[in-house]
This record gives sequence, structure tokens and C-alpha cells, in this order.
Amino acid sequence: MTRLCVAAGGLNLAQGFPDFEATDELKQAAIDAVNRGLNQYSITHGEPALRQAIAAKALRYNGMPVDPDTDVTVTCGATEAMVATLTALMNPGDEVVVFEPFHEHYGPDSILSGATPPYVTLHAPDWRIDPGELRAAFGPSTKAIIINTPNNPTGKVFTRDELSLIAELCQQWDTYAVTDEIYEHILYDGARHVSLATLPGMADRTITVNSISKTYSVTGWRVGWTIAAPAITRQIRKVHDFLTVGAPTPLQHATAAALAFADDYYDKLMAFYQDARDRTFAMLQGIGLDCSNPAGAYYILADASRLMRSFGVHDDVALSRELLRGWAWRPCPARRSLLATRAGR
Repeated sequence: MTRLCVAAGGLNLAQGFPDFEATDELKQAAIDAVNRGLNQYSITHGEPALRQAIAAKALRYNGMPVDPDTDVTVTCGATEAMVATLTALMNPGDEVVVFEPFHEHYGPDSILSGATPPYVTLHAPDWRIDPGELRAAFGPSTKAIIINTPNNPTGKVFTRDELSLIAELCQQWDTYAVTDEIYEHILYDGARHVSLATLPGMADRTITVNSISKTYSVTGWRVGWTIAAPAITRQIRKVHDFLTVGAPTPLQHATAAALAFADDYYDKLMAFYQDARDRTFAMLQGIGLDCSNPAGAYYILADASRLMRSFGVHDDVALSRELLRGWAWRPCPARRSLLATRAGR
């Protein structure tokens, strides 16, 4: 669909990366690191300056006490952090509970690690958890559960009560929790982010995954990390070492500078995305899509049933093709609306 969108000259609303530049301060930090000669292999599990910055920010923002020497592994993005974690912890026959809808990597990562992923539905329109369904997904073979909050693609922000239920089940069945918190600073309407590792009994069984990609608008830098108890971290580091050796050295030092940004950076980021969410939500509803308004992240899920009936098609792929044809070859109010929204950003 991305190739078709490019060919049609369309605006791609489907891929999770910003269409604007990172701050000059962050880019200059990367340039300075290169010019200072920080261009060779780093310590495989991360430059000390970055691990210290990760620990300091985790304490300041998440309320997580972290030892930078024993608890942090720097990876090539959150993508590698997730697969390194699952590969380190899973054995054939294990199960990894995955909420759906889910980021496209969680299911395959579980399978590649030798595990089987039973799925638990997040129910529209508010993407609630059915406690009975979640309890039924746990059993003797359950080794881990993956939580993504704020969530891609629903925009759900897991509440403390929901996380407490997950924590209860993890402790009851002696399982790990792998929590992807990459959108932790993109929140709307007063939503609050809670890190699962801060709940009672969860620090030693939670692996917190994060990355610089989304908060700092540098998805191409591929700098991520895990935070976990020392015994878990030792296993993750062994796998990480044989997957990628290490993340880019100069970008690790620039990431350390980013993690020290003042609070007004995050306030401006949330204000920007709040405005973008409100504009986009109104626009999508205006062209006939039934949307769920996200509480976090930068995705809006839409029910396209009405549009499919209007176009006389029966599935989402066919509708997407029709929309692109309309965009490329004939005047279209939706296209004018998209362009006006983009111009007013």
C-alpha cells in the first residue's frame, strides 16, 4: 500500500513515523559526537553515558529506580529490544499472551522465539479488556505477556486498574511482563502513563522496552533499550550481542543528550500531537469514517464500513485502492480536506 500511495502522490496516513524534523539541538548533538571521534564500536550493551541517562530519566519520569550497570541494555531500536527479550526468555512450548489489535512484530517475534502467542481481544470502541478472557489466556505454559501502552494501533492507554490485573496474573502464574512504552510521552486529554514495573511485585519480572524513535522524532536512528532486573538483563545482553553487537555509537551519545531535555520539550510535543489528533479525527469523521478517539500514541483506528458501501467494495484493501484512485485521477473533497488540514498544521 505504501508503494501504491507513493505512485498516486497520496498522503500516507498508515506508517508510524513523523513527517517533520527532530530538533536542531538533537541533530547537533549527533554531529558533535561524530566530530569528537565517537565512531567505533561501543560497549555492546550500551555506552555508559547513555545507560546513565536512561536510568536518570526512568527515575524522574517513570518512578523506576534503575542501576545503569546491571539493568539497562541498549539495542538497535525497540524492535530489536523486543525480539532479543523474547529470544532470551522463551523456550519451545512456552506461550506469550498478546493483546490484539497489536503492533505487527509481537506475534512473529513470539513465534520466532519458539513460543506460541494466544491472543486476547481489546474490545472496541474503548478497547477495554475483558477480565475473564484475560484470565482464561493464562495457564501453566504462559511464560510472558506483552503490553504496549500507549498502544499501537488503538491509542489505548492502559489504566492502573488494568495493569494491576495483569500484575496479579503475572504473579499468580509466575510469568514475565514485556511492556513496550515507546509512546509514553504522547498522551491526550489528561491521560497518565503508568509503567507496569512500578506496581508492587513487578520490578523483578517486568522488561520495559523503549526507544528514542517516537518521542524525539528520529525513527531512523535505531536506538532503543530494555530495563530489567539483573538476572534478566544478563540473558538479554547475551542474545543482543549476537544479534547486532551494538547500536550506533555517536547516536547513543546524542540520545543521552535528548533524555536530558527539560519538561517543556515534552509539553510542546503533547500540545503538537493533541492538535494533530483533533484535526485528523474531525477530518476522518467528516469523510464518513467511524473513528475511535485515541488517548495516546499517534494512531486513529477507523471503521470504514460506510465508505466501503459507498464505493461498492467489501474489504479494506479494495477500499484503499479506490481511495488512491480517487486521489490520483479525479477531484475529491476528501483530498481537498487532507491538503487543507496539512497546510494548516
